[in-house]
Amino acid sequence: MKKTDHKKILAEHISVRLGRRAVLKGMGAGIVAASAAGSFPAIARAQSSGHLKIASIKVVDTLDPHFTGFLSAIQIINNIHNGLLKIVYDGDMVTFEPDLAETWDLEDDKTHVFKLREGVMFHDGTPCDAEAVKFSLLRVKEGEPKSPHAWKLELLEEVEVVDPLTVKLHFSQPYAFLPVALNGSTGRAGTIVSPAAVEKYGADYGRNPVGTGPFKFVSWRENDAIELVANSDYFEAGMPKLEKVTFLLMNEASTALAALFSGQIDGMTDCPMQLVDQVDKFPGATLYGEIEGNYTFLGMNCKTGPFTDINLRRAVAWALDRETLVKQAYFGRAQQAYTPISPPMTGYFDPDIATSGRGQWFDLEKAKEFRALAESQDEVEVTYMMAERGPVGTRVAQTIAPMLAQIGIKVNLELIEPATWVKRRNEGDFDLYDFEWVADLDPDETLYPEFRSDGAWNFCGWVNTQFDDLCKQAQTILDVEERAALYHRAEDLLMDEAPIGIMAHMPIFKVFSNKVVGFEYIPADLVNLHTVSMT
Repeated sequence: MKKTDHKKILAEHISVRLGRRAVLKGMGAGIVAASAAGSFPAIARAQSSGHLKIASIKVVDTLDPHFTGFLSAIQIINNIHNGLLKIVYDGDMVTFEPDLAETWDLEDDKTHVFKLREGVMFHDGTPCDAEAVKFSLLRVKEGEPKSPHAWKLELLEEVEVVDPLTVKLHFSQPYAFLPVALNGSTGRAGTIVSPAAVEKYGADYGRNPVGTGPFKFVSWRENDAIELVANSDYFEAGMPKLEKVTFLLMNEASTALAALFSGQIDGMTDCPMQLVDQVDKFPGATLYGEIEGNYTFLGMNCKTGPFTDINLRRAVAWALDRETLVKQAYFGRAQQAYTPISPPMTGYFDPDIATSGRGQWFDLEKAKEFRALAESQDEVEVTYMMAERGPVGTRVAQTIAPMLAQIGIKVNLELIEPATWVKRRNEGDFDLYDFEWVADLDPDETLYPEFRSDGAWNFCGWVNTQFDDLCKQAQTILDVEERAALYHRAEDLLMDEAPIGIMAHMPIFKVFSNKVVGFEYIPADLVNLHTVSMT
């Protein structure tokens, strides 16, 4: 088969639409862009000026892209590093296009060839070449300690260095998730790091990141700020436009908004829903955001405690009144979820899901039926671990507690600080918690890393090998309809055994002062400052 035939097949089979906006999700988009790009013109160096101060509201765990599980970290990392591919959004179309790669081609449906840009240097002065790409990909795939993103490269058999600027990736099977896996932001696995810096800093690389991006890391002052400065040798023409960026680590969104309104800061990486009305009324700021690929859920501990009982978990899932949750906890701005696959994933998302009989929804009588089947018929007392984090803070927990009281579950709400909340969640030290997985661009990342039996993010500890097998099969299928059928079967298992109670799909908001210009919104919870300047 000719290369062009593969490109056509991939472009046809891996395309979806994002609501009213078209989203070309797949290899075809990137390949077409790469093939048309040819050689790049000489770089026009940006005249960097201005100091942007932006509040980072959520916890930042590490600036090592291969180990973070937080979009709050990726929002910063994506300004320091690049990937082989990047997400491009023009207000209508999302494409995965070459970034550090100058071209991207297919020898066959399992062999991808990337020609790298010439002369790109890491911030430490070492070259970003084929060996650096190989180092980064293998660090994710087989490094120690194990990267939580290693699953994204399970099908990668070999990284072949053809010449100093050419890398050939050999996969064991066709890989429909590849564009997401190899972009330098939400993909993480495709983010390229400096081998010299990793060797120098070891486990402390996350506090000393060295990439090729438009901004260089300067410092991380604990509970204070992360400082970046312009990379004057950045390879993209005219970028960056800012001289300096300070991410102020502010865990109080209302305090950050007050600082924005008073002109002390210039933006917020996240604007919680309860503050959106205030921003709408303020003439000096602009709000960016819409419902993205995400879902929120109530997580239950399947390994220890009362929720090892599947019928008790099912009772909880059916006792959640999603309409009330959307109205009270999400300020009417979210929409009810029935399964994790979200509306942007057309081709995978069922627009008639509400009447399909699939998924979870509120049915108190059914919840009571499951409760009657539970091992304990006495009142069950549980602890709901909550923190002032996420887009709605503690409102979800406070709304859910009386719902569970109706089925004989007494909920004790425990408010703890975010870092401890993360530690306890990761260690499985909880009965209940609520969370959101955001910036999902494909059903594979919506389901597999979070709920695979041995997954690093399977905090609920749910085990179902049939689910694992269905997701693995779907990774190798290029046809959207066939792929969707596998993911729907996987979702059905998840929703039936109920390690989570699915809740809502949310809009994600950012806000900037009107003196900040050139911000390009990307519907994946990103805060790319590449094109931003200040008036």
